[in-house]
Amino acid sequence: MSQTTLGDDELFGEAAAEMRADVEEHLDLARAELPAAEDVWETEADNVLGVLNGLRSALDAGDAEEHLRQAKKWYTMGERADAFEDADDLAAAIEELESLMASIDDAHADVSDLTNAVPELRGALQEFGDDDEE
Repeated sequence: MSQTTLGDDELFGEAAAEMRADVEEHLDLARAELPAAEDVWETEADNVLGVLNGLRSALDAGDAEEHLRQAKKWYTMGERADAFEDADDLAAAIEELESLMASIDDAHADVSDLTNAVPELRGALQEFGDDDEE
C-alpha cells in the first residue's frame, strides 16, 4: 500500500469518526430540547384554558427538530459514503426520535385546537344561557 493510500485511508477513517460524532452530538442535543415528562403531566392552573396553554407551552420542542435534521444530514452523508462500519444504532436512534417528535407535534396541534375551541365553546354556552334567561 502506498503512503498516499494509507494517508487517505486514515483521513477517511477520521472523517467517518467525526461524522458519527456529529450525528451522536446532534441526537443528544435534540433529546435535550424535548419537553420533560413532568412538564407535560403536572400543571398549576386555575382553569381549563390555563391548563391547555401550559400544556401547549410544555409541548414546545425548541430546536429539537433542527438538531434532528442535522443528525439525519450527517447520517445520510456517512451512509452514502459507506463511512460507517455499523450504523444500525444511529438509524434506530434517529427513527425513535423522529417517532417521538411526531407524537409531540401531534399532541401540540391537538392542544392548540382545544385551546382555540374551549373559549369559543364557553362563549356559545354563555350566549345560550343568556338566551334562556330572556
